[in-house]
Amino acid sequence: MNRSASAVWQGGLKDGKGTVSTESGAVKELQYSFSSRFESGVGTNPEELLGAAHAGCYSMALSAQFTNAGFKPESIATTAVVTLELLPEGGPTITRIHLTTRVKASGVDQAKFDELANNAKVGCPLSKVLKAAEITLDATLE
Repeated sequence: MNRSASAVWQGGLKDGKGTVSTESGAVKELQYSFSSRFESGVGTNPEELLGAAHAGCYSMALSAQFTNAGFKPESIATTAVVTLELLPEGGPTITRIHLTTRVKASGVDQAKFDELANNAKVGCPLSKVLKAAEITLDATLE
């Protein structure tokens, strides 16, 4: 049996703080940084937690890619849809994570944007941890 849920991360370009919305509405204000653990609200199902964590992680990794390349994005919004396979024994396994990100930035051409977006997908700490999952990305430059 598979279950999936989505979470959206908006903000978090400078200080790692952002607003996350999920289908259940259980996760509100979060802070994510690469050096601290992920904090969550109570009552959130596992796929929403993982979605929120991955959306925030990817947005922060993409922000870092832009900064390192000398660009300053105006906004980054990432949606992560996480699909879990619920195994009879052994608990849930992540089978797929689909990231959709929209970035407002000036001075960046499409080829450079695609490079930065893909580097962020590979460089996101959670992408490294969740190697077994199929991680796909749709990135749009506005």
